[in-house]
Amino acid sequence: MKKISISNDIIPVGQFKASLAKYLRDIQVHNNSLIITQNGKPAGVLISPKEFDKLRENKLFLESISRGLSDSEQGNLFTTKQLKNQLSKRRAKKVL
Repeated sequence: MKKISISNDIIPVGQFKASLAKYLRDIQVHNNSLIITQNGKPAGVLISPKEFDKLRENKLFLESISRGLSDSEQGNLFTTKQLKNQLSKRRAKKVL
């Protein structure tokens, strides 16, 4: 994600509404985010679908790591043999 440009990437909601199509095009082309203010305070952030997908994938990946670490700390582990058996069972179900 690019750094935010105070002069270009923070706009009031009225300006955003007046030029909505332009801002949607800009975030697609320049892959930047846009902070929309209301009454001088941040009210929303507009990002490209591509950037949203990246953020979502990162979040899911970090959650997966967190679950794995939690399982490990609680002793919820598989031996190599148990893991191979589980994988074989899952593969057999998919074939059927």
